Amino acid sequence: MKRRMHAAFGALALALIALFMLSSVVAELIGDHRLISTVKTAILIGVVVLVLSMAATGGSGRVLAGKARGPAIKTKQKRIAVTAVIGLGVLVPCAIVLQRMAADGSFGTTFYLIQMVEFIGGGVNITLVSLNFRDGLRLTGRIRRKPRVLAGAPGRAE
Repeated sequence: MKRRMHAAFGALALALIALFMLSSVVAELIGDHRLISTVKTAILIGVVVLVLSMAATGGSGRVLAGKARGPAIKTKQKRIAVTAVIGLGVLVPCAIVLQRMAADGSFGTTFYLIQMVEFIGGGVNITLVSLNFRDGLRLTGRIRRKPRVLAGAPGRAE
């Protein structure tokens, strides 16, 4: 049950980050300022759920890891820490500022520069959470690592 909850929290976090990015891109491509403002408000509300799901993912991951400290677990822990720093230190402040600017109708250069920072941070977090998801599946044996082929030895795997 703990593994399923951990996976569910992680999947929710990944889905929310992707949804936030996708909805922002679509709203901005359509170019309607009212839609952009609505999306930014919805994202700001959704950030609460995202922060809680990320905290639950990290906490449940620590419980699942127990005293184990293998390289895969250490890597996952480092990734989730970086994800938290980016999320709380970059993405949440960006979401707040962008929502306020959109509500005020301030869609100038500053808005789009902050939006680019948010897209970069969101992309990094999607990558890190996806890698953790993959590594979690490997740790549980749900997917197997592909063998690496030795250089200079066609068909031979390590």
